[in-house]
Amino acid sequence: MKKTLIGLVVTAACVTSNTALAEVNINGFASIKGGMTTGKDDTLYGYTNDLEFKEESLFAVQLSSDLGEKLSVTAQLMAKGANDYDAKFAWAFLSYQLSDNWRLNAGRFRIPFYKYSDYLDVGYAFDWARTPRAVYDVEFDTMDGISFYHSTSIADMTSNIQLVYGAYEGDISVSGALSRSKVQDVTGGSWELSNDWLSARVAYFMADVTINATAFTPLLSALNTFGFGAVAREIDFNEDEGTFFGFGLSYDRNNWVAVTEYTNVKVKNSYMADRDAYFVSVGRRFDSITPYISYEKDDDVSKSAIYKAIPPQVPLLATVAAVVESQRADRDTWSFGMRYDFHPSAAFKVQLSSAKDNYTLEKDRLLTMGVDLVF
Repeated sequence: MKKTLIGLVVTAACVTSNTALAEVNINGFASIKGGMTTGKDDTLYGYTNDLEFKEESLFAVQLSSDLGEKLSVTAQLMAKGANDYDAKFAWAFLSYQLSDNWRLNAGRFRIPFYKYSDYLDVGYAFDWARTPRAVYDVEFDTMDGISFYHSTSIADMTSNIQLVYGAYEGDISVSGALSRSKVQDVTGGSWELSNDWLSARVAYFMADVTINATAFTPLLSALNTFGFGAVAREIDFNEDEGTFFGFGLSYDRNNWVAVTEYTNVKVKNSYMADRDAYFVSVGRRFDSITPYISYEKDDDVSKSAIYKAIPPQVPLLATVAAVVESQRADRDTWSFGMRYDFHPSAAFKVQLSSAKDNYTLEKDRLLTMGVDLVF
């Protein structure tokens, strides 16, 4: 990371020293957070009952340059504590202003799944210690491709539309193990209408999902060997159609802040459960202090029909059923927290989250505190 940052500084210095080239603007953000669960055996969001400062801490630098003639470039370098602060480029794209209302982006950029997608890692942009995980849980959030932005006014509202096409290739977690994946032909967009205090947003995306889940290779081979190839195809991810739908509302007026989002995620012909999730959050500003409360619901319906085709006497039934039912979820999460803006560019946050699994009746509680800042 040190060598990379030095390289960026040297490059920026060389660019700005040469009047023939465009000036490079540098800004960034960071989060320094610590957390621990309150119970000996509790685990939540990667935390245990040992105090940990790396899981959600990060440092990022963004470089942008206006090249003139309606063309600009942007790149974002990020180092996350969970990855031992190994710096990687999260974004890298060029922008071209096609007209007063239309802009084209091409390269690697954030997929606009959610209201806070563009600020997903910028903790300073929202009041919570983290975005609600029940909703913000898609395994990937960037893509390589093109994006069209359209901005205009409708009555007294601002309309922002983003249309995208591209692909993602990388690791996705399958049953707790990272597996190489390809999400191709990502197509869709988002539309947000907003004024000074109210906004409404809708998003829809489609893609072909392929995941090389090597952990399932022995099971899939056994199913094919014993004549259950159709069941194997229902478990595997092989260019299966995936869809994402999201809807959100936000309110910010008279020091009251309220946000809600709902999402539905499906991948046909795969063992992944149909995922429904939503959250509701309400906060109240008292000068520099904002206490808040939020509720999250994660309701994932497993595809039990997949293993119904296997007769009870076949030993593979128990294994297939376990794999399919592992996707089932019914979880309620309450969070209580406070944001304190002690500096124009920094906020201290503390949050207590309690998650209950309605199938196992287990509860996990997590206390998080730290500082989010921008510079």
